[in-house]
Amino acid sequence: MSPEQRKRLSKLLSLLLRHDPARAGLRLDEEGAVCLADLLAALRLQRGWEQVTEAQIQEVVAASDKQRFEIIGEKIRARYGHSVSQTVTYPEIRPPGILYHGTSPKALPSIRTHGLKPMQRQYVHLSTQIDQARQVGRRHAPDPVVLTVRGQEAWEAGVKFYQPEERIYLSTAIPPAFIDLPGGEGPHNGSDDP
Repeated sequence: MSPEQRKRLSKLLSLLLRHDPARAGLRLDEEGAVCLADLLAALRLQRGWEQVTEAQIQEVVAASDKQRFEIIGEKIRARYGHSVSQTVTYPEIRPPGILYHGTSPKALPSIRTHGLKPMQRQYVHLSTQIDQARQVGRRHAPDPVVLTVRGQEAWEAGVKFYQPEERIYLSTAIPPAFIDLPGGEGPHNGSDDP
């Protein structure tokens, strides 16, 4: 399988496992997984993927640098990034003291007031590494800002955290009191200017 084919299959898996399983007649279970055999059958009904194999799906899962998917026994699921209405669950975990979130500078006024919210996704996405958060933020703006989230303090105040993979944490909404803005600016500086 060429790198381009792997990329295309990864995008299709994201669509079906994170955003629109019904498009292919799939239904996620309570943990966000589907039977691998059912996924394979659904993929083979997609134009251009009639010959896809289970080995190729496993290759995409293994080659994903962001560990987007996981196979557990006979099932497969996306680890994070879901926009489907059914909540995908993970075991709750105590987070590290500091986590990072990349975003657009335009979002700062809202974050100062309301904190971080899942928006169209099920969870807030956080990173253990500044560079990774900056890379994610570039999806929203060419020159993103990286926020520091005091994960341990937020967890102690009741925010729930989950860890679908080593470098990624997911959480429920994070109040502004636990978010430090760039340049040492706290969440409330009396101004709406980024």
